[in-house]
Amino acid sequence: VQPVESGGGSVQTGGSLRLSCSASSYYYNTNCMGWFRQAPGQDREGVAAIGTDGTTSYAPFVQGRFTISKDNTQNTLYLQMSNVKPEDTAMYYCAAGSIATLDPTPYSYWGQGTQVTVSS
Repeated sequence: VQPVESGGGSVQTGGSLRLSCSASSYYYNTNCMGWFRQAPGQDREGVAAIGTDGTTSYAPFVQGRFTISKDNTQNTLYLQMSNVKPEDTAMYYCAAGSIATLDPTPYSYWGQGTQVTVSS
């Protein structure tokens, strides 16, 4: 079963939103996890990643505003989004892969995405 994202929606500038990604234990326990986003007409870009040891990395444009975390008891990945901006509007995807990187290339297992829309 592929990862499944939830929690997207509409939010005003400066607001907060928490995205969730449920994954089977097969993906969750053996892979690094990441959040990516893609706006219309744009390439998919890395937002945050977390390794199997809990090490995290963030894209500069979300550093200090977004937090990636895991609940190992629930096999769930989270992205806490705070102080959101209109430029954060995109489809957000979670993915599992062999390397905790913001480059989408090494990620093999992708969810269907959840839409986040930030209004000014």
